[in-house]
Amino acid sequence: MSTIPRPAISFVLGSFNRKKFLKLTIESIREEMQDFPQRYEIIVVDGGSGDGTLKWLVGQKDIVSIIQHNHGIWDGKPVARRSWGYFMNLGFKSSQGKYICMLSDDCLIVPGAVQNGYRFFENRLTRGHRVGALAFFWRNVPGPKQYWTFRVLSKALMVNHGMFLKEALEEVNYIDEDTYQFYCADGDLCLKLWHAGYQVLESPKSFVEHHAHANIKQRDRNAASASADQEMLLQRWSTEFEAIDDKQPDIHYVDYDDVYNTARKFRRARPINFQLIKVYLKRKIKNTFPNLRQNLKTLGAIKN
Repeated sequence: MSTIPRPAISFVLGSFNRKKFLKLTIESIREEMQDFPQRYEIIVVDGGSGDGTLKWLVGQKDIVSIIQHNHGIWDGKPVARRSWGYFMNLGFKSSQGKYICMLSDDCLIVPGAVQNGYRFFENRLTRGHRVGALAFFWRNVPGPKQYWTFRVLSKALMVNHGMFLKEALEEVNYIDEDTYQFYCADGDLCLKLWHAGYQVLESPKSFVEHHAHANIKQRDRNAASASADQEMLLQRWSTEFEAIDDKQPDIHYVDYDDVYNTARKFRRARPINFQLIKVYLKRKIKNTFPNLRQNLKTLGAIKN
């Protein structure tokens, strides 16, 4: 009886109503790992999408799908909202990889990012460094040309997109599911790793494209908890990290020329903004036919 080897990397993504973007993210993972010599797995935790995501996930035989409804009405009552940490922990705890690569469902991997991160992680551990996580450089699209990472409380490097050593996550008991609703739980996790003696480092050759406007309505709902989440982070860690100047992160910008032009793939998923189209058409008509409204009024008057 053959034994299937443990995956080297587990990709974990949370998702909700971003089918077009999620498909692109999964595609970029598959392309990145097609020549990877070891096993990997993909785990998607979905909050009960209603845009066809669930039907699509069921047909993907290389994806472990976890469905935990977090929106809507059930049995005549609103479904109780669970935190971002709760959802991500479902994937983290289910994963079997030595490393966990955390990505958003509106991200694209710049080719080489994950494999470069894997080699960098392995090299550091082999040399005896106690590394718990790697932060990938990322940027918003559309947005600035530079990529960045940033630190929480001007101290500990934060992982928005990147890799974790699973045994390090186990040691710090994964993400705090109760204190934060959506934001700051990832920063809190990195602070817990630092507190436990782990290093959180930048992966110097790992870059990610993040779409800035996927499912804006959902992002706005999540943003409602941002202020409260930030206050909880400060209350918990301000005495541990004394050198706090303000609440603003310490951002590290880098220049990188993506010869693959990875971000162009977002064009296949970018939602149509009908409001902008309406404004554009009004402006176009006005410039092309400046007297159109008056002429129509005149015609109306003649008709009457």
